[in-house]
Amino acid sequence: MKKVIEEISEVVAEAFERAGYDAGFARVTVSNRPDLCEYQCNGAMAAKKQYKKAPIQIAGDVVAYLQDSELIEKAEAVMPGFINITLNRKSLAEYVQKMAEDQELSVEKTADPETIVIDYGGPNVAKPLHVGHLRSAIIGESIRRMGRRLGHHMIGDVHLGDWGLQMGLIITELQERKPELPYFDDSYTGEYPEEAPFTISELEEIYPTASKKSKEDDAYKNKALQATAELQSGRRGYRALWRHIISVSVTDLKKNYEKLDVHFDLWKGESDAQAYIPDMVQMMKDKGYAYEDQGALIVDVREEKDQKEVPPCMILKSDGAALYTTTDLATIVERMQDFDPDEILYVVDKRQEMHFIQTFRCARKTGLVKPETKLTFLGFGTMNGKDGKPFKTREGGVMRLETLIADIDREMFRKIVENKSVKDKDAEETAKIVGLSAIKYGDLSNQASKDYVFDVDRFTSFEGNTGPYILYTIVRIKSILNKFKAEGGSLEDAKILNAASDIEKKLMLQLSRYNEALTGAFEEKAPHRLCAYIYELSNNFNSFYHETRILTEENEGQKKSWLLLLKTVQRVLEDAIDVLGFSAPEEM
Repeated sequence: MKKVIEEISEVVAEAFERAGYDAGFARVTVSNRPDLCEYQCNGAMAAKKQYKKAPIQIAGDVVAYLQDSELIEKAEAVMPGFINITLNRKSLAEYVQKMAEDQELSVEKTADPETIVIDYGGPNVAKPLHVGHLRSAIIGESIRRMGRRLGHHMIGDVHLGDWGLQMGLIITELQERKPELPYFDDSYTGEYPEEAPFTISELEEIYPTASKKSKEDDAYKNKALQATAELQSGRRGYRALWRHIISVSVTDLKKNYEKLDVHFDLWKGESDAQAYIPDMVQMMKDKGYAYEDQGALIVDVREEKDQKEVPPCMILKSDGAALYTTTDLATIVERMQDFDPDEILYVVDKRQEMHFIQTFRCARKTGLVKPETKLTFLGFGTMNGKDGKPFKTREGGVMRLETLIADIDREMFRKIVENKSVKDKDAEETAKIVGLSAIKYGDLSNQASKDYVFDVDRFTSFEGNTGPYILYTIVRIKSILNKFKAEGGSLEDAKILNAASDIEKKLMLQLSRYNEALTGAFEEKAPHRLCAYIYELSNNFNSFYHETRILTEENEGQKKSWLLLLKTVQRVLEDAIDVLGFSAPEEM
């Protein structure tokens, strides 16, 4: 379906042309003064210079051709030259009726689907997920779902940290603890055990122990560096151990991401890009892009327009070792070869911006991507505690993600039990569903680039701009519809009637803007825009609900109209929260 704003824009564009003005000035927006009108056009202000006329005169000329439009109830020119537009109630009712009948709820699939690789997650193997991994996972998942909902080919990649010094540290510590294992015997030629010689709990203890030792003991660190080099060179036993580390870690990571309802299409890591590095480096040398500076291999990525210094992009260190930049560039080569994407989007901590400026410029300069391939960095801010500092445990350590989820679930369970609205046997499962909405909506309702305070009390509240409030709205609608159905009611012949009140029209207007809200949120990579839309829609519904006696309405046609409207609101809210990455329970 066409967006309402597009239908209005076409009518206004025609009026501009009929009045003798360029239709390019006929841009319509949602009114920033809803107390005065519903839509507005400021084109007369912009046309002033070209036509050498007062904007109010231009606006008046255009409005004269809007008066007989079936779509518009009222159009007026307002000083100094605004065109205020109010939508016709009949046209709005007809649009909402189409939404109610439309499986896609008015959302248009893109006419030009793109292939977009989205890099989000970024955990290191052998380490537990902590709250620092939350934003990348939640924001990335919502953008992946938005893109798919609109018809794009979205490919989500977790991009594991699985190839650096941490691998050598784990191998070194394991060798000290269990030197008898066959992985450390160069003369061993048999098959290595299928089962890993450690559990995830042991692995998560081994790495920090080894890391601490390496900072205090140079000999230990050198041994770990040697183990890393031998692993990367293909030492058979170390490669087998490395595969165990990956397998045990990824199994645990998948379990924890599942709790967040976050999913990846690819479980690739830095190791997958290693095969592409030699040819990539040689190409950069052969074509004169890369040169040596104090033994290191670098590519200059400065540009004349730079306001601040952009350091050269280091490809290899003086000892020939690759860096994160090298791996990221090789990963771009791999992604271009495997998917030929229209865009590669990175959802990463905003503090890594300079790294990605260097990486993107190097990729473009050296021809690793096509000129038309978009490379996008979506940098997010930090999640802080009430003290304004990065979120920590009560003891001051970094909080594990599963601990945060468990804390939220417990708080939601307590509130649900207190409300006595859900049977005891269902309360625990309901608490998990509502708890996930608290976490995800609490994050996504904030602009991604900004830091925000993770306030457990506020995010788990059933009032205000929270996930539980959105879910409570959905459950309230379900309850009304279930009661109607239990009394033998059916909406098969229901028809949306013209809004009977201003508050109903406000609800219908907000509902009609779903296509626009979802499309705009994806185009701007801004999930908070979709959150703002459903919060406003929920508010509009609750205002309508409190002012309208729905189930006791005696006029059957009017009652069914309202119930069909409610059903459509429910469908839109459920569709939107699915896109954002959570769902609603039956009761709460």
